Amino acid sequence: MPSLRTSSARPRRLAAALAAAVALVATAGGTGSALPGGAATGAPQAAALREAMFVGNNWDGTADVIAARGDFHRIGRVNVIPDKEERLREIHLNPVKLAFFLGVRSGPGEGHDQFVDDMYATPDGSSMVVSRPSFADVVSLDLRTGRINWRFPVAGYRADHMAVSPDGTRVAVSASTANTVHVLDIGTGREIGSFRTGDKPHENVFTSDGLLWNMSIGEVTTALDAPWLDWTKGDRRITVVDATTFRTVRVIDMRERLDAFGRSDLSDAVRPVAFTPDEKKLYLQVSFYNGLLEYDVTTDRITRAKVLPGNPKTDPDRTTWVNDSRHHGLSMSPDGDRLCVAGTMDDYATVVDRATLQEGPLVEASKPYWATVSGDGRSCVISESGADRVTAIDFATGRRVASVDVGDHPQRVRLARVPADWSGPSGS
Repeated sequence: MPSLRTSSARPRRLAAALAAAVALVATAGGTGSALPGGAATGAPQAAALREAMFVGNNWDGTADVIAARGDFHRIGRVNVIPDKEERLREIHLNPVKLAFFLGVRSGPGEGHDQFVDDMYATPDGSSMVVSRPSFADVVSLDLRTGRINWRFPVAGYRADHMAVSPDGTRVAVSASTANTVHVLDIGTGREIGSFRTGDKPHENVFTSDGLLWNMSIGEVTTALDAPWLDWTKGDRRITVVDATTFRTVRVIDMRERLDAFGRSDLSDAVRPVAFTPDEKKLYLQVSFYNGLLEYDVTTDRITRAKVLPGNPKTDPDRTTWVNDSRHHGLSMSPDGDRLCVAGTMDDYATVVDRATLQEGPLVEASKPYWATVSGDGRSCVISESGADRVTAIDFATGRRVASVDVGDHPQRVRLARVPADWSGPSGS
């Protein structure tokens, strides 16, 4: 599906490539470092960048930009729906789009519109790329002006999780109602390729061996949540494609692996995942499970399972759990020694020793919905969607070290780079 652009594709692709190359060279030795010898030779200086974190406030349509370490203070805020009125007019004039828009609100949105799911920065730090579920699109926003650079409507009626390629030039987005993943040029919004997935594609991960992994979670908005009705949730699988040709190289049906491991009671809907640094093991969360699983990529089998404590206050009625997710949020320390788990419906987060799978202190948190790693690698950073804040937990001690207030219902948190002098768009 074509993206909407205001100028021809070739000049913008060239400009984006040049900007990315300059930014990557300029930041190779540290955030915001200048080109060697630039002042002496008269060569143009690349804009200095600083490390930051994007926090998507799903229900109010904003993204907070916070420091990536230390006290994690807020640097600025971006309105990710500057075209809200235009999009709403478009939706209300199309009965099918309106039906899906209202379906997102009443289903995964828990009675709210979903205006931001995932975010990444362009390599030069000039723009934020955002997937917007209720508007079924991906947009690029100029961080200086807050204006839209380009817009890509996804197939179907809802956009979901994204992933950025290792070189930062491509972004993959799940079109959840179309069982499709689009891969876009992050600078221009041009579609480079796409591939088919299982039902309701969700998490995407690029790996260093040139592959792109997608996890489909099936239908999560029905009340058919009893274990014996698991078959009603649809075709859930991991689809692994070549990240250049987008041809499928492997399909992993976790139902077969779970049955072989002796856990036919667990759902095969794979939620957030975390690879070890060598990408030989994959840790994953599945629907309805307060714990995690270890999957050996080489031998193609589940090797360990870890059940984590349940909160006595958690309602045992599975239909009350948000979008079938008991625990939703998983990250790993850079050295691969520790995992950080967001215990969403149990209102805590904890650091787990990867060797023993022993959990550390349970850090109280209000509906934590994501877990990532701070810029310095020392902390796990979780979004507390029930308290509208982001909290950092020290990997070494398992203790809370900082919290910062953000907007309404934060979910995805991503590392990024922004201009060093940036404090928000000029129009905000």
